[in-house]
This record gives sequence, C-alpha cells and structure tokens, in this order.
Amino acid sequence: MKLAWLAVAKPSTTTSIYSALRFGAGLLTLIFTAANALAATIDNVRVGREPDHTRFVFDLSNPVEHQVFVQSSPDRLVIDLQDTRLRAQLDQVQLADTPVSAMRSAVKDKNDLRIVLDLKEPVKPRSFPLKKNEQYGDRLVVDLYDARVETVKSVDDVAVERDPDIIVAIDAGHGGKDPGAIGHKQIKEKHVVLAISRELKRVIDAAPGYRATLVRDGDSYIPLRRRTEIARSHRADLFISIHADGSNRPSARGASVFALSHRGATSERARHLHLAQRENPNLIGAAGSVGPIGVAGDVISLGGREETVAYALMDMSMAAARDRSLKVGKDVLKSIGGIARLHRKQVEVEVAGFVVLKYPNIPSILVETGFISNPGEARLLNQKGYQQKMARAIFNGVRQYFSTNPPAGTLIASRYKSDAREYIIAKGDTLSGIAARYNVSVERLLRHNGLKSTVIRVGQRLKIPAT
Repeated sequence: MKLAWLAVAKPSTTTSIYSALRFGAGLLTLIFTAANALAATIDNVRVGREPDHTRFVFDLSNPVEHQVFVQSSPDRLVIDLQDTRLRAQLDQVQLADTPVSAMRSAVKDKNDLRIVLDLKEPVKPRSFPLKKNEQYGDRLVVDLYDARVETVKSVDDVAVERDPDIIVAIDAGHGGKDPGAIGHKQIKEKHVVLAISRELKRVIDAAPGYRATLVRDGDSYIPLRRRTEIARSHRADLFISIHADGSNRPSARGASVFALSHRGATSERARHLHLAQRENPNLIGAAGSVGPIGVAGDVISLGGREETVAYALMDMSMAAARDRSLKVGKDVLKSIGGIARLHRKQVEVEVAGFVVLKYPNIPSILVETGFISNPGEARLLNQKGYQQKMARAIFNGVRQYFSTNPPAGTLIASRYKSDAREYIIAKGDTLSGIAARYNVSVERLLRHNGLKSTVIRVGQRLKIPAT
C-alpha cells in the first residue's frame, strides 16, 4: 500500500530547484541567526574624562573574555573580545579631550572582535569587567591613564574604586605547541589542566562575591611572562596556575601545591627594579619616586627617597605577597587532601624556577593536580567528575583563605565585618596557630570562647573575635 503523501502531484523541475534553494537559504539564515544569538554584542560605548585618565565603558549583552595590549609605531591600544559582535557605531563615540584620535574594529579569527584605539599619545591601560546590576547590564571598563601623569592614591582610594568581587586569575598550564607532560594512553597535560581550569572558573563564578578569569581558554600557547601580565590587567587578587605532574616513575603519584620562594622573590625584585630604571631613569633615586605596585598598579610617592628605600619597599611588598601565597597554598593543599592523595604534605616553597609565580604583589600558587604519568591518576584526571571534584576542592581552599583575609573594598570583606566568624578545628591545628592566623592573641581567643585551657579537639568550633 502506498502512503498518502506519495499521491501528491510531482512538481516541475524548476519548482523543485526553486523550493530547494529557498529551503537552503532559510536554513542558512536560521543557522547564522542561532550562532549570532550565542555571541555577545557591544550595544553602546560610553566615554568619560577624569583628571588623570579616560574611561571607556563598553555595554555588553553578555560577559566576555578579553585582552588589552598596547602597540607602538604608531601608538594604539588593541582590545580583543572573544565571540563578540559590534552593534554600536564607533564613529559616533565622542573622543574630544581624550588621548584617542579614532576607533575602528575588525573581525578576528571569524568569531572574535578586535577594537583598535588610535592614540594621540602614550597611555597606561587597565581593564576589568563589571557584572550587570539594577541600572546597567554587563560591562567592560577600559581605563587609559595618562602616561605623563603620576597617579598618587591612598589605600582607601584604591579600595573604593576596586571591583567588589574577589578576582581569581586561573592559568591553565602549557597549551598550543607546548603539550606539557604526556601521560598514560597519550593523555596530554595541556588538555587536562584546561578542563580543570574551566570547571574551577565555573565554580568560582557561581559563588557570590567571587569572579574568575581564564588566562587561556583554548589550546593556545601563551608565554609565561604574558600570563602574569594578563592577571594584572584583570586586577587579580589571586593567581592560580593549574598543572599535572609527570615522572619517569609510573608509581609516582599525589597532588602538590607550590608557592613563591624567598630566593625567587629576591631575584625578581632586582629584575623589576632594573627594568624600571632602564625604562625610566628618573624612577629610582633622588630625581624621582618609586613604590610598590598596588591592586590598581598605582604608584605611592616617596618624595625622592634613595634607592635603598626603594629596595626595602619592594622587599616588603613582595614578602607580603609571598606570605599570602603560603597561607592560601596551605588552605588549598588541606582542601585537596580531602579528595586526593598528597605527594607533598606541605606547601613547597623552593620554586625559583617557576616563572609564573615570580610576579610581585599578586599572591600566587601553582597546583599540581596529580601525576599524569601514573596510569591510575591519569584516568582520574581525564574524567569530568573528578575534574569537578578537584575544582571544588581548590576553590574551597581559596574561599577558606579569603574568609579570613578578604581584600579591602570587596563584598566578602564587608560581609565578614558584620558577620560573626567561626573556625572549625581540624587535625594539626593549635590554638596559637589559629590566633596568629586571625591576628588575635591567644588570651583574647580563650576569653572570647570562655576557655580555661589551650587544649582543643578536632571538630570543636571557635568564635573568632573581631580584629
């Protein structure tokens, strides 16, 4: 028996071809529309002039990953935005009284957008995204600081203008031409650590008061120095480099956490001051000023102090970052130990060779998530479920650290000022160690909890007095 639709009269050849073309065109239009619907759009560009900088605000339909860098001969600023389309009219943006003479755009790598700002004079760029609120949607802020004007700000000034979220820069190790360690069944480190990094970003972004940025979000090679520069451009409060260990011994296994060594910090201090002096001879010495670079990269004027003072300040700044790195490293290692075997029971600090950890002022840790050369750990590291567990464990350690060390001006800092803090005692804790961690005396901790002895037990809850 023939189906009913077969009884329909056969159309002419011309009609068939026309119908097929119409159907194909409609299908292509539908596919193109759907693809573009997933991309973010720049709907508007706003410009504001401040005494020492010009602010560009790009109003977005969705959050975007971006990079900002300067090129010379001629001077121009390049803004690359992943998977983004331009709807705003750049030629309508008012550029009077700004260091920008013109704005132009082009499609990059088929799906990305590149915006170029032609500059009348050199600038110092800073950029950061802002989440949507009751008044505005998602935004990308690009500040162009006047290169010839020294910005002197107090800590309070920086805290007020900073992003309210704690920003974590996640660096997936290796990438592109650098596969990293190659493990059991040819599993490549670069793929495993990128998957874990993406899961970590997802977990962090879901937590109120936190936001993550990926240094690389694809199979691309990024030079080591460029990785920390990307973190600084996002004003990161913490830099985490994700790796997977490799060994000639397949039996080697376990996760580790590394932090900046004192030797690495000292050599890095000298390198940065040497670069600063070479690029600006008046920066160090009686003719100029130098100071530690804060969260916004601002210079604190020393009023023409001598070089030894500059070295001392850089040492103090880097020592503070190193101490913070060790503290967050300990919290992350402890948290990872709850889901994985540990290769090292303590945070390793002799890591002068790890270039990505040697940038001043940003607390930085390197997490070896396991041995990809170990068949059992390679299978785990390649499983999405385990990648999610590892990401959650890393973030739990990060959150534990920031719960007691929140950056000034953040949502987490304001929350912990008003909330009563509580600490659950774990194996290995001592009362003196807890007191030092929270910057209170043992006597005050005892008095606040009504304790008559320094003896504590695992699982006991301590109330932490306000500092």
